[in-house]
Amino acid sequence: MKAIILNNSGTIAEFAMTELPMPIIMENEVLIQVKTIGLNPVDVKTRSGLALYERLKENKPLILGWDVSGVVVETGAKVSEFKKGDEVFGMVNFPGHGKCYAEYVAAPANHIALKPSNVSHEDAAAASLAALTAWQLLKHKAKPKPGDKILVQAASGGVGHYAVQMAKHFGAYVIGTSSSKNRDFIISLGADEHIAYDEQAFENIVKDVDFVLEPFAKDNLYKSLKVTKPGGIILCIIGIIPDDVLQKAKAKDVEIFYYLVKSDGEDMKDIADLLAKGIIKSHVSKVFPFEQMGNAHLEIEKGRTLGKIVVRV
Repeated sequence: MKAIILNNSGTIAEFAMTELPMPIIMENEVLIQVKTIGLNPVDVKTRSGLALYERLKENKPLILGWDVSGVVVETGAKVSEFKKGDEVFGMVNFPGHGKCYAEYVAAPANHIALKPSNVSHEDAAAASLAALTAWQLLKHKAKPKPGDKILVQAASGGVGHYAVQMAKHFGAYVIGTSSSKNRDFIISLGADEHIAYDEQAFENIVKDVDFVLEPFAKDNLYKSLKVTKPGGIILCIIGIIPDDVLQKAKAKDVEIFYYLVKSDGEDMKDIADLLAKGIIKSHVSKVFPFEQMGNAHLEIEKGRTLGKIVVRV
């Protein structure tokens, strides 16, 4: 099978297309013929030597990628939920060695879900790590009630655009931030209010929010803390939280919670249900062919992705 390996950390020049043996599945795994691969900032950071690189660098060959949609071609002896021919999607082995930059991938059966028939492979692959991050934070941590006020920072991005839709599903009042050019997009997702960071300082407008979904660090955390009411929660998807911010949050009775998404088939079933019913929709801004994986990484590096980037195998 064709696979893209990472020889060393660094630029996209470290990627190499190669031929590898087909994966041998364990009794609790399925073999997926990959149709599409969803990309995330963690892919780019890991390739460059950050994020998960130290954890994964001893794997030879090192194959990046965690988000996949495809067709089951083989099932392990203890797998009963899936059968050959099923279309499935999910986030594989995160934060471990996902190996999804390949024509075939071995996936634990409890990491994936059936792909809804009314959802494309492109939209399904997009709705894995980013959608799971938003879902796990909202469903398992924030648990918003109707009327709760949620501030979604970077609402036009991968995690953000799912978070807006999910928060509205829970009945929350949603404020989304982005650049002014993405205002219409944020409102189309269902946001009640939009703040353009290139026109206004959100901390001068917003107040008394129950939850903040925060993908940024440093100065933005201070500002988010300012607008969060006592008893509120700041849900961080970055791991760098300065000690002084933690101290100020404690004094204000605000919890700052860092969360790293984890593969979970039950949560993927929830995502599948939301997609099938049209409660959430993936916005895929660009699709690259497998041979242009490097270009897809360069697109994400720009930091201006609207929704998601997907690679078609």
